[in-house]
Amino acid sequence: MILVTGSTGFVGRHLVRMLHERGLPCRPVSRDQRPDHVAIGAISQQTDWSAALSGVECVIHLAARVHVMHESATDPMSAFRQMNVEATLNLARQAARAGVRRFVFVSSVKVNGEMTAPGQAFGPDDAPDPQDAYGLSKAEAEAALRVLGRETGLEIVVIRPPLVYGPGVGANFRLLMRWAGSGLPSPFGACDNRRSLVFVDNLADLLIVAARHPQAAGQTFLASDGEDLSTQALFSRLARLQGRKGYGLPIPPVLMHRFAALVGRQSHSQRLLSNLQVDIAKNNALLGWTPPISVEAGLRRTVDGERLLG
Repeated sequence: MILVTGSTGFVGRHLVRMLHERGLPCRPVSRDQRPDHVAIGAISQQTDWSAALSGVECVIHLAARVHVMHESATDPMSAFRQMNVEATLNLARQAARAGVRRFVFVSSVKVNGEMTAPGQAFGPDDAPDPQDAYGLSKAEAEAALRVLGRETGLEIVVIRPPLVYGPGVGANFRLLMRWAGSGLPSPFGACDNRRSLVFVDNLADLLIVAARHPQAAGQTFLASDGEDLSTQALFSRLARLQGRKGYGLPIPPVLMHRFAALVGRQSHSQRLLSNLQVDIAKNNALLGWTPPISVEAGLRRTVDGERLLG
């Protein structure tokens, strides 16, 4: 039995669907009452997981306080630690006591850092270099889980995804997709960066492998589709899949960075214009895993899903 936290979120919904499709028994956890879910209430460091953990062999922990664009908490670091560190450790400690064999923790590439140098990629075993409260909280949770694993024998597996996309995606990816479908040009024509991203079903597939493969125990893995794109290439593909040309205006990235700084949007320009690549060679070497779905197919499914949603 696999317990899935965060099962009603974007990744969680796809993961639970895939587990059901493959005939793998799973127990989705939700905050409130839902069909075929275990209601646990708001997850905190005081949550009692005893009933939900009965008979569970593996936990895939997706629930988290995620990175937010417009922070409202007066003490963001404390808020991130309460959910991403303390609540996570509470679940993992109870899982170890309940005899759970493995704990798969969905972390973030932000543990590695915010950007890579041209032609270089983050590796799963690089020294962490988180740059914000969210990334730091995930790094702290990883470290604490590893200590707990050594003390209790609970097998810890860490997965760090970059940007995740797929049918039903929201936030900035959805805005970019709609922009590409409008027929308007992008300002990224002179942008030659490279960024890794991962289709949600590729991530779900990797999580299932991480939950079951003997060689995954005690390891950290990065996730991606195996093909990195520039922001303009991503825009052009999204446009083409919607019957548009996807033109890019050749505005020098340095000018866009300066403009973003003037209007207080440096983080936005960094995500759009900088490099962030990850190396997934370890996934194949240890787990025999390569992304089953190509970037092209993933983007097509994402665009088709947006059309269905209207």
